[in-house]
Amino acid sequence: MNTSELAATAHAMVAKNRGLLAADESTSTIGKRFNSIKLESTEENRRLYREMLFTTPGATDYISGVILYDETLRQKTSDGVPFPVYLAKLGMIPGIKVDTGAKPLAGFPGETITEGLDGLRERLAEYYKLGAKFAKWRAVIDIGAGIPTTYAIDANAAALARYAALCQEANIVPIVEPEVLMDGSHTIERCEEVTNAVLDRVFSHLFAARVYLEGIVLKPNMVIAGKKSPQQATPQQVAEATVRTLKRQVPAAVPGIAFLSGGQSPTEATLHLSLMNAAGPLPWPLTFSYGRALQEDSLRAWGGKSAGFAAGQTALATRAKLNSLAAAGTYKASLEASSK
Repeated sequence: MNTSELAATAHAMVAKNRGLLAADESTSTIGKRFNSIKLESTEENRRLYREMLFTTPGATDYISGVILYDETLRQKTSDGVPFPVYLAKLGMIPGIKVDTGAKPLAGFPGETITEGLDGLRERLAEYYKLGAKFAKWRAVIDIGAGIPTTYAIDANAAALARYAALCQEANIVPIVEPEVLMDGSHTIERCEEVTNAVLDRVFSHLFAARVYLEGIVLKPNMVIAGKKSPQQATPQQVAEATVRTLKRQVPAAVPGIAFLSGGQSPTEATLHLSLMNAAGPLPWPLTFSYGRALQEDSLRAWGGKSAGFAAGQTALATRAKLNSLAAAGTYKASLEASSK
């Protein structure tokens, strides 16, 4: 394990006013996205879509790294340049999703455990050779009647720690992603309670597994009410609850925090991030690691048509710039209209 390399990569991933583009959708997930624009999910269409995103002019000003899927890591631009090589030359760090998805946790109805540890050491060695400098593993915690259980939280935290240790052994920075879902009817107070419990166990397991905290990036959920909750919190309440939770649970040794959007609309995710950064100095930079919240406008503008290629890129650059402003705490909702 090269700690200086890990720390340097982690800091570069959360560099000032830049964030991560999550383009690591599985084949089934990207298929659902393509269905929304009535486009067949062929390997070439997936490659073309990712090329449209990655070759966006000016993207490197706002995007520090890109999370790729196994298929995408092995694909090339139309000019024959492997995507990891292309991104690295532009100054965008290539990363790779390594988990194999959340599966039902035996004996615990409604809860899941993320799988993918078997053979991970060998896969990480190959990914590093292919150019990946960081990895991602997503644990999923749902809130509902009687859940999450302590066992489910602990099982997922233990898996995240084992993944992180294997990544660092391979000189790959682990993105540690414990996501408390916003799908339920819970209040923001319940989300804060669960997020505190989850982060507490995650860092306990990371410490126990001897994970080098200076060489990770945390990718948490924001503290937010469930989509079905009749009590929706204000953006300011979301920002305050999230910062309060992070201050309680995240060691200052962590180089940075890159939020997932978790089903928020692009504008919501951007506003919440900006309000957090506007609140004052924090122990770590807060930035974005958005998938749909960065891509949604771009996918729609592209529409799977060559004539929409430039429009798709413009939409991505616009959204990325707005999130860059949010990482600086200077985004205002009024900028949405002027950016169209």
